[in-house]
Amino acid sequence: MRTAYQEQLSSLTVQLGEMCDLAGQAMEHATQALLQADLALAEQVITDHERITEISVRAEEAAFKLLALQGPVAGDLRAIVSGIQIVADIDRMGALALHVAKIARRRHPQHTLPEEVNGYFAEMGRVAVELSRSAQEVLDTLDPEKAARIREEDDAMDDLHRHLFSVLMDKDWKHGVTAAVDVTLLSRFYERFADHAVEVARRVIFTATGSFPEDQPFVEPR
Repeated sequence: MRTAYQEQLSSLTVQLGEMCDLAGQAMEHATQALLQADLALAEQVITDHERITEISVRAEEAAFKLLALQGPVAGDLRAIVSGIQIVADIDRMGALALHVAKIARRRHPQHTLPEEVNGYFAEMGRVAVELSRSAQEVLDTLDPEKAARIREEDDAMDDLHRHLFSVLMDKDWKHGVTAAVDVTLLSRFYERFADHAVEVARRVIFTATGSFPEDQPFVEPR
């Protein structure tokens, strides 16, 4: 029975890693769709989101079954409870990539972004994908030191987010209100994607050590 339980717990970890990989792929493709005004790629992200939702439902059900039927304690209990919370974080990462793709689709055939901010979003997309890969790695390894370093990677996203606001507030901005609203929303989506990746890492640290990093507050899923 103990062997079966450990297999089920390992299966839950694999599902979380798969979700993280899919969320990263979704943001990578959504960024390409955004920068290239690629309708087909935007539609692919929207269609593929169902895979994240399906795995999310299965993973959450598996976690609750482990809680209800196995009565885990200590480290195993932390792993399962954290797993339930991580499902929500990664599901939200996928939803944020979906929002990016939907904005790209809504503005097609026009490009959503003014050319002068394309570089910012190309870099935000790169950082977001790297963060999802790092989160997937710490889910696989449960290494609290690697998990702690994700916070440093998130700093780059925060810097880009702040710089974009300075561009929007510049008196030379000449692209109108609609473009400003799109840039603001999109920047927020990338920032939140990164925040949820950090929260995945934070929960991995709790699973591995039994405590949360004191300098990292909870992220409220949005």
